[in-house]
Amino acid sequence: MTALTKDNPFLKSYSGIPFEFPPFDKINTEHFVPAFEQGMKEQTERIAAIYMQRSAPFFENTIATLEKSGELLKKVSTVFFNLNSANTSPEIEKIAQEIAPRLSKHGDDIYLNADLFQRVKAVYDQQDQFELDHEQKRLLIDTYKGFVHSGANLTEEQQLRMREINQQLSILTVKFGQNLLAETNKFELIIDNKADLFGLPDSLVASAAQSASDNGHDGKWRFTLHNPSVMPFLEFAENRELRKQIYLAYINRANHNDETDNKDIVSQIVSLRSERAALIGYKSHADYVLEDNMAHVPGNVYELLNKLWKAALPIAEHEASEMQKLLTRQFPDNELEAWDWFYYADKVRKEKYNYDSESLKPYFKLENVRDGVFQVVQKLYGLTFSQINDVPKYHEDVTAYEVKEADGLHVGVLYLDFFTRQSKRGGAWMTSYRRQSRRDGERIAPVISIVCNYSKPVANQPVLLNPDEVETFFHEFGHALHGLLSNVTFESQAGTSVPRDFVELPSQIMEHWAFEPEVLHFYAKHYETGEVIPDELVAKMKEASKFNQGFGTVEYLAASFLDMSYHTIASGQTVEVESFEKEKMNALGLISQISPRYRSTYFQHIFSGGYSAGYYSYIWSEVLDSDAYAAFKEAGDIFDPGIAGSFRKNILKKGGTEEPMDLYKAFRGREPEVKYLLRNRGLE
Repeated sequence: MTALTKDNPFLKSYSGIPFEFPPFDKINTEHFVPAFEQGMKEQTERIAAIYMQRSAPFFENTIATLEKSGELLKKVSTVFFNLNSANTSPEIEKIAQEIAPRLSKHGDDIYLNADLFQRVKAVYDQQDQFELDHEQKRLLIDTYKGFVHSGANLTEEQQLRMREINQQLSILTVKFGQNLLAETNKFELIIDNKADLFGLPDSLVASAAQSASDNGHDGKWRFTLHNPSVMPFLEFAENRELRKQIYLAYINRANHNDETDNKDIVSQIVSLRSERAALIGYKSHADYVLEDNMAHVPGNVYELLNKLWKAALPIAEHEASEMQKLLTRQFPDNELEAWDWFYYADKVRKEKYNYDSESLKPYFKLENVRDGVFQVVQKLYGLTFSQINDVPKYHEDVTAYEVKEADGLHVGVLYLDFFTRQSKRGGAWMTSYRRQSRRDGERIAPVISIVCNYSKPVANQPVLLNPDEVETFFHEFGHALHGLLSNVTFESQAGTSVPRDFVELPSQIMEHWAFEPEVLHFYAKHYETGEVIPDELVAKMKEASKFNQGFGTVEYLAASFLDMSYHTIASGQTVEVESFEKEKMNALGLISQISPRYRSTYFQHIFSGGYSAGYYSYIWSEVLDSDAYAAFKEAGDIFDPGIAGSFRKNILKKGGTEEPMDLYKAFRGREPEVKYLLRNRGLE
């Protein structure tokens, strides 16, 4: 054992660390590869012990043992891939490229092991002879399907090709994400003429000045393609040419025919996925992915998307006509363009509803919003949150909280990582450093993390969120609750380990509480005066809530259609990305002033983030969350303890131990109805 291996923190127990956090203060980059190698070696040895044993296969000595076989590998993988997303570095990115194909091979060595599969299949075929509870039975079925979906029934020649495909995909998906991060970080709009800042909020100008100073542009203003910078610029900047410049940069990320271009990567990923699906016997990658989702088949996805598209597109067209009228006043001979939409949507909103989203920001101080979320969760589920210090953290911006039941029982730990930085990918997400499970009857508590990309505070100014950022925080907190309140036996079934089109239910239902007047009154307080948000401002926000929903729905649906179009092509077809995307959007009738929420070259959800043939799931889950929240509204109490208790018991607690629709019907007493989604979006 080398000195490096001997001192590797991954190879030691976390038991002496508070709450068994990963020892971030002791983890160095050079620890990862040796830990990965040791983890793969240990799992390989444990796998061999399973299929070489002489005793007949049954649940405990095959399925349960397989479930627990990769503990060290899981330990290092969890930390590494979370850091690669939230606090990466050139060294980490290099390791990611190196380790991805090795992990792919390791996975294939397990799932394409004929001797191991023979034992798994034996247990599966004889399951009625064993007294399995519902969690064990679900794990058995999922394990067996995992082998079949990975190619266990293929010929030796087909398995060899499967390995090649998986290797290539592992490299391409990593490269896609790295290219996108590099592209996002590379662009900067430097403004040196103060007149070009006209219309921008003071807080954004101050943040841009700080960003410029931090990057060697003293006395100027710097704007980037990170959402807290580009989105308010598009919404408020008077200078139309600068809006055009930053908008075009945003929608053409990784599309410049250079070393960070993603077009060829997209084409290869799509082709390889369709070939892999055909190898296993599926018509398309979407058919392969959807089989175990609530949608089951692509036709069901298209049915929902088309229904919503027909309702939303005319509304978006009407919204465009309203904005065109305002634009014509200023530029009589000009047509509304995509880079005008955010700006004129704000103008129409102000004119139509006398509503200015910027007027809300003083009431949405980050710390107050955080405490408001805590209070909502306390009222719903009785949880409390206490900040804990002197614990290992992977970045100085991170804060940690112990989560307890009302009676003081430990539930888990929550990391909050709020601020944008160049080492963090864009967007917001929930993840875990340890999933919940049970060992010898004892509940192993989870360690959950929420990662956002809010602008860092400038000087002594507080961080003030806009309504979208508030909603995002509530959304991710719903995912966190799914992880924290999980109470299952097997880690692979815990928390968010559910079908993709069910996983957004806990997150999206949390959004409904964010702007309820009752909730706003206990957290939306002016950061200077402490004044509670005025009722008239809340009323304006409610009146304006359905405005621009045509745009929001259409841009989302366009991306969902694009995802499905890529992943329903048959094996052997190739795509030229730009023409393919254009053809599909033209066929939909997408108006020129709207781009898909994610264009192909920066569609990280589907090409690097696990949502392939699954981006539709947000709107699928919105049918569920709208229907579920209606139960609270119909009860006349948005904190109704009986309904909240049922949601916790039947949804949050159960993870992936049962069929999603069965869980939902146990909560609601029936299947969901789409009318609540249409009503909430103003699409009736």
